[in-house]
Amino acid sequence: MEENIKNRIILILSVITAIFFIGTIGSCASAGRMKSARDKEMAGRLDFEEKTTKCAQERNALQERLKVATQALETEKTEHQATKKDLLQEQLVNDSLKDELLKLTKVKEKLEESLNAASNKSKTKK
Repeated sequence: MEENIKNRIILILSVITAIFFIGTIGSCASAGRMKSARDKEMAGRLDFEEKTTKCAQERNALQERLKVATQALETEKTEHQATKKDLLQEQLVNDSLKDELLKLTKVKEKLEESLNAASNKSKTKK
């Protein structure tokens, strides 16, 4: 009977060992799947972080370009305003010169008329 009990204990221990062995293999497989999933997630996070960093750098570069373009625009605006003022002054000068030219033309015409009249008087006197 002792032999029978030993055989039963050995059989029970063998079954329990097989169950634990299968459980260990299942656990290792599950741990491998979890590690693989974690590695994929980590790779995804690293890719996302790299893309985020790249986007932030591009955004900063674009902001710098925008800042430079804005400054250039402001400079151009200032120069444009100065040019408009100069043009307005030149137009005013041109208008005043035209007025002066018209006045001089009228004076010249009057002088020519007076000269012609004086010339006609002197011819008639002779």
